[in-house]
Amino acid sequence: MSATSMFPMCVRASRGLLTLRSWSRRGSTPAVVDLIRALSTEKPTGEGSATGGLAQAILQERLQQQQKSQGQPPPEGDGDSEQKHDQGEDKKQKENTAYAKKMVMRLAGLMGIGGAVGMVYIFGESIPDEFANDAPVIQQLRRTFKYFQDYRQMIIEPTSPKLLPDPLREPYYQPPYTLVLELTDVLLHPEWSLATGWRFKKRPGIDYLFQQLAPLYEIVIFTAETGMTAYPLIDSIDPQGFVMYRLFRDATRYMEGHHVKDVSCLNRDTSKVIVVDCKREAFSLQPFNGMALTKWDGNSEDRTLYDLAHFLKTIALSGVDDVRSVLENYALEDDPIEAFKRRQAQLAQEEEQRLAELTQQKKQGISLGSFAGRFWRSKQE
Repeated sequence: MSATSMFPMCVRASRGLLTLRSWSRRGSTPAVVDLIRALSTEKPTGEGSATGGLAQAILQERLQQQQKSQGQPPPEGDGDSEQKHDQGEDKKQKENTAYAKKMVMRLAGLMGIGGAVGMVYIFGESIPDEFANDAPVIQQLRRTFKYFQDYRQMIIEPTSPKLLPDPLREPYYQPPYTLVLELTDVLLHPEWSLATGWRFKKRPGIDYLFQQLAPLYEIVIFTAETGMTAYPLIDSIDPQGFVMYRLFRDATRYMEGHHVKDVSCLNRDTSKVIVVDCKREAFSLQPFNGMALTKWDGNSEDRTLYDLAHFLKTIALSGVDDVRSVLENYALEDDPIEAFKRRQAQLAQEEEQRLAELTQQKKQGISLGSFAGRFWRSKQE
């Protein structure tokens, strides 16, 4: 680089510094910014380009120091403005794309509705039903409404007015009573953990209950669970096949947020049907056909099913004509099994007292007879 090319650059840089110092004393920072931008945009030619870049760097550094001392933010460079401009363009392009997608979806929806209406208008008269005399569009609207109405009734009402087949006839054996058992919290207790997920714990006494009651009761599992969930669970707790029938949620009657088991739909004599559940709402339509057990919490020391088997076996062996007359006495009990045990203990105590009184009377009769016999023999002598 020659001295002739260096001299104009040095003069130019010194003039810029002097001007910057004079304007900084006057407090005219915008003018300084304009000066720097003007100097930075000038493109020196030839060998002076390197010196020009050095002068620009010196001026920008001096300007930044001046603005820091005055508490003003540094000026944004051309790169920042270009970056912001690109970001704005990208944002605008994304908004345009989203708007275009929204308009396409709306247009597709309108076209679909129009196509459906056109198909209804063309082919709507080919269905012979109670709506065949209406206009094509009205036909489809009324059919759609009826479909949703029937679907609602399917959810609310049981799937059939006869949930069980007719009782068996001779020479087949039909048990005299029907026992309806809930699965969840009566026979099984659901448990969930993060490690294992859902698990079902088997209640103690299930096998004993089935074995004792199978000859006397027609055992039916009637649960508010879905068939997909309950069917394999019933298979696991009843490998010997004591359960004769299985009914699930679709067989219940949905009332006031509860799945109610309607005994009148079981196709059995209601005077011989006993429903065992942990919720009174489950047999609210026939409250004297049910027993509300306490909800099992998974305790392995539980003995409820053993006591339940004893209670139901007592009813069956007694030959009760109407089980509702017996269950009515336990309708208001919080724990009917405990109430039955208390009454059984009381009856046993009364029976013991009666037997003790009979024994005492027999002893008194024997002693009186022996005294009379002795008196008669002594008189004869």
